Amino acid sequence: MTWWPIGASLFASSEGSGLFIGLAGSGAAGGLAVAGFEWNATYVLLALAWVFVPIYVSSEIITMPEYIQKRYGGQRICMYLSVLSLLLSVFTKISTDLYAGALFVHICLGWSFYLCTLLMLAVTALYTIAGGLAAVIYTDALQTLIMVVGAVILSVKAFDQIGGYEHLATAYARAIPSRIVANTTCHLPREDAMHMFRDPYTGDLPWTGMTFGLTIMATWYWCTDQVIVQRSLSARDLNHAKAGSILASYLKMLPMCLIIMPGMISRALFPGRADATGWAGAAEVWKSGHLSHTDDVGCVMPSECLRACGAEIGCSNIAYPKLVMELLPTGLRGLMVAVMMAALMSSLTSIFNSSSTLFTMDIWRRLRPRAGERELLLVGRLVIVVLLSVSVAWIPVLQGSDGGQVFIYMQSVTSSLAPPVTAVFVLGIFWQRANEQGAFWGLMVGLAVGAARLVLEFLYPALPCGNVDTRPAILGSIHYLHFAVALFTLSGAVVVTGSLLTPPPPAAQIQNLTWWTLAKDRPPRAKTGDTQKQAFWARVCGINAILLMCVNIFLYAYFA
Repeated sequence: MTWWPIGASLFASSEGSGLFIGLAGSGAAGGLAVAGFEWNATYVLLALAWVFVPIYVSSEIITMPEYIQKRYGGQRICMYLSVLSLLLSVFTKISTDLYAGALFVHICLGWSFYLCTLLMLAVTALYTIAGGLAAVIYTDALQTLIMVVGAVILSVKAFDQIGGYEHLATAYARAIPSRIVANTTCHLPREDAMHMFRDPYTGDLPWTGMTFGLTIMATWYWCTDQVIVQRSLSARDLNHAKAGSILASYLKMLPMCLIIMPGMISRALFPGRADATGWAGAAEVWKSGHLSHTDDVGCVMPSECLRACGAEIGCSNIAYPKLVMELLPTGLRGLMVAVMMAALMSSLTSIFNSSSTLFTMDIWRRLRPRAGERELLLVGRLVIVVLLSVSVAWIPVLQGSDGGQVFIYMQSVTSSLAPPVTAVFVLGIFWQRANEQGAFWGLMVGLAVGAARLVLEFLYPALPCGNVDTRPAILGSIHYLHFAVALFTLSGAVVVTGSLLTPPPPAAQIQNLTWWTLAKDRPPRAKTGDTQKQAFWARVCGINAILLMCVNIFLYAYFA
């Protein structure tokens, strides 16, 4: 594949309609800083193309478990990574996609939230039976294009309602609900809402965590996830993979203006029952210098939040659906809702297919080597039913986690499970002495510690406004992004210790599989002219990568 569909596909893979809801909701709740999750991808995408892809190509692998199998040997690490992938599918993909789809239908039609969830399940089942996987392949690009065009139109209309970007800070600062909890400040918008870098101790997204912890999590997502890496491995050559990463990095800068800022505007524009004049009236309220009544998106009273979105903890997740329903013209509104629903169903269908294949091929066939095709097909279908059941049962937990912000919930779960995997991949690539015993026990220790924190997070969820925080210190005092750094360090230390205490890996597990043992031989078919052309485009890619980093640093500095 050439560079531009690779870049577009990398962007589309990470910007589903669920992320539209999550990013806009976090923007409404806390301001601009959540854009760091998008902008940090610039550096990790460059690492993917310049570091990880050459190693994967050198090792002649197609899948990530295949690389782990070659680098470390044995079966237990691959088995663990397969199980972990299924867990992450339930906790961060299926449940959040179902929640996002049901929330959209709930806001659009006003039906019961759980009725909307059942509707999403039924329609997705029909979509899958009708050949959903082929539909995913052929419609993803079109759906993404329509969503981006709709997002541009919606963003323009949203900024027009508040008088332009120069009024965003004022509009957001005045987005205070009409009903508040006495003697608290949780109804007030954050004072640092317009800043990317926030206090490392008191910030909701501390700059230390957004710099180091996020990079560890992003490395897992962009450089070791099969769905993402497969797109880069399909490139015609390494230069196309590099150019695709650069294009995706530029596209990842768009959500700040197209999703996050509109989410902040949504908090300012939508009043609850206290003000029946609609969004236009709300705009006039804050323009006149009075506080706007935002008991829908910015609610803090549990009773108001239950009315607005069905969750006591907060309703910031409805920020984007409210904008779509209130600001877009009827035809475009219907098209936007339809394409976001289609994208959600495509995403769910892809997850169902990949999860069932993963379980039957990587787990079930190892447990039952003689299983026939009929048995594997039946097991695959049962796996989908189990994953759906667990995901639906998990939605109430998701609703009440991390202040009701679905995007922060996904990052919090990832921070407890992904860092050990990142440590194993990074050490496997850059340290030749790493072996299977060290890697396995690094993963196990990391899992034990990460799972312990995850269980505590679900047992002690964030409390509604006005309640005293009685959660354990590991939750209240250690931010999940800082925890990711600690977990990565701990897992890496165990990998190093375990590797040094056991025999070194054989040469077959090192040759062409690490950064220091890359295959240097040029493909036999490469002609002199082709070599010169590739060298030229390699320089072009290098210059563009430097330019990209300059743009990224400028944006960080501007919004710092």
